[in-house]
Amino acid sequence: MTEEDRSLTRVLGQKDVIALAFGAMIGFGWVVLVGTWLQDAGSLGAILAFLIGGLLVVFVGLTYAELVSAMPKAGGEHNYAWRALGPLGGFVASWAIALGYVSVVAFEAVALPTTMEYLLPEGYKVGFLWSVAGYDVYASWVAVGVIGAVAITVLNYVGIRPSAIFQFIAVMFLFGIALLFVVGTFAGGSAQNFGPLFAGGVAGLISVVLMTPFLFVGFDVIPQSAEEIDLPFRKIGVLLVISVIMAATYYIIVIVGVGSALSRSALAETELAAAAGMGRLFGSEVFANILVLGGIAGILTSWNGFMIGGSRIVYAMAESGMLPAWLAEIHPRFRTPANAIL
Repeated sequence: MTEEDRSLTRVLGQKDVIALAFGAMIGFGWVVLVGTWLQDAGSLGAILAFLIGGLLVVFVGLTYAELVSAMPKAGGEHNYAWRALGPLGGFVASWAIALGYVSVVAFEAVALPTTMEYLLPEGYKVGFLWSVAGYDVYASWVAVGVIGAVAITVLNYVGIRPSAIFQFIAVMFLFGIALLFVVGTFAGGSAQNFGPLFAGGVAGLISVVLMTPFLFVGFDVIPQSAEEIDLPFRKIGVLLVISVIMAATYYIIVIVGVGSALSRSALAETELAAAAGMGRLFGSEVFANILVLGGIAGILTSWNGFMIGGSRIVYAMAESGMLPAWLAEIHPRFRTPANAIL
């Protein structure tokens, strides 16, 4: 094989990079947790927490921006740790990233069928299999997760370009959700529901700040796929920071929308505050279901993003001899690390 046959192809443009990083960060957590943020820190407190958390992550992003500009190779942190700390440091850092990414991919396969329960009729769960930690598992529930896993795997296997297109479409849907929140806040929101502006004092604020790193995880999939980005290397770093700012803005829009829609007593009574808030803003359960669809879009973008990132870190480790060489093989037609993806 020639050197070209063994290398990945640079096909990702500016919008692909933004969609990849932003989509990886916006999973399903915001749908479930926004009520907790508002109750723990108050409306303005929750906004301040995400401004603080976003700023801290931007500083991390600036470091990544310098590194990805200097070492635009697949595997991101694998290369940085290897250069800075040697093979042992690279080994430890790479396995930490790989196992983290794999756990997210596995989580999404469980999150998808669980989220579908909010949209499908009660008869959705059929074919009882077993119970795990008090949770009953059904064949139909498992089937949704398996079908999702196969679909995401095939999408990544046949090329980075199809994955990027899918990511962009799903992210556009998430942008639509943000736009609905902005419109709904002015159309059906109430300033009275914003009170209290702060709750729980400093402890409440810190409790939400501590959640923010979890909500921003995912921007580092850009360094993992740097070898497939067809942009000036310095611009890749700039887009990484922009994606973090966009994610912080998205979360704040959701906080403002739900905070204007639901009183504190209503927040305490609802299981899915984001969906309830969207429904209240427009006075229709249809919009609550649209919000849940947005949550599913977030699951899929996160799933797709971490599949890309996870397979590239495995590919990079194989290239360096830390894993079997066949995991570094490039598909001759699709130009993807096919074995690493599988």
